[in-house]
Amino acid sequence: MPEKQSSGEVKAKRKGRKGAERLKVVEVPKEKKKVVQKIIRRLKKLYPNATTALRWSNPLELLVATILSAQCTDERVNQVTQTLFQKYRSAEDYADADLKTLQEEIRPTGYYRQKAKKLKELGKVLVERYGGEVPSDMDEMLKLPGVARKTANVVLGTAFGIPSGIVVDTHMQRVARRMGLTSQKNPERIELELMQLVPRKHWIFFSHAMIWHGRLVCQARKPKCDECAMSDVCEKRI
Repeated sequence: MPEKQSSGEVKAKRKGRKGAERLKVVEVPKEKKKVVQKIIRRLKKLYPNATTALRWSNPLELLVATILSAQCTDERVNQVTQTLFQKYRSAEDYADADLKTLQEEIRPTGYYRQKAKKLKELGKVLVERYGGEVPSDMDEMLKLPGVARKTANVVLGTAFGIPSGIVVDTHMQRVARRMGLTSQKNPERIELELMQLVPRKHWIFFSHAMIWHGRLVCQARKPKCDECAMSDVCEKRI
């Protein structure tokens, strides 16, 4: 996405991946920030305890579950990890896993061959470079196999309480665009705009609450606009 550099640009480098992007920082109108404050207040009333639907008990489990959730429902992932986490309790367990056996164990989540390969590679990297622990740093997270910004934000925010960014999954993309919070289509550009709109202290909550709103109300095929508490602040770009 080449653009002429201006004073309003920042460089967003994704370490461990090819190349880098230059994302243009858009000037955010004050009125839009006021709208976002209203949205946050309403989200807190609707989803006061919003968090991930994935089941986990430590950072490694959340990381594995998030990787498995790609192109799969959280409900299906939870069904798989209920037994998976009993067998694989450490990064070393994944590193030493028999690949074909692991593939069969995670088959219901889809793309099981690629995911099993990533999990085995992930285990090796965690053991060799991080003492078997999941790093609590964005730059280090992005060096891990199978980890991009969305996954890193989920783990850092949910497991470590670190507001590293905003989780942009399909629900967040849909809801944010419909509400008129962004017109971007690229997940990283959407995240950048939302990070400018939403105060940092709300990033973690906002991520979870907006995703829940997308699941329960602002659904892809049949959004429940008549029931939506955001109807008066939503631009309804459907």
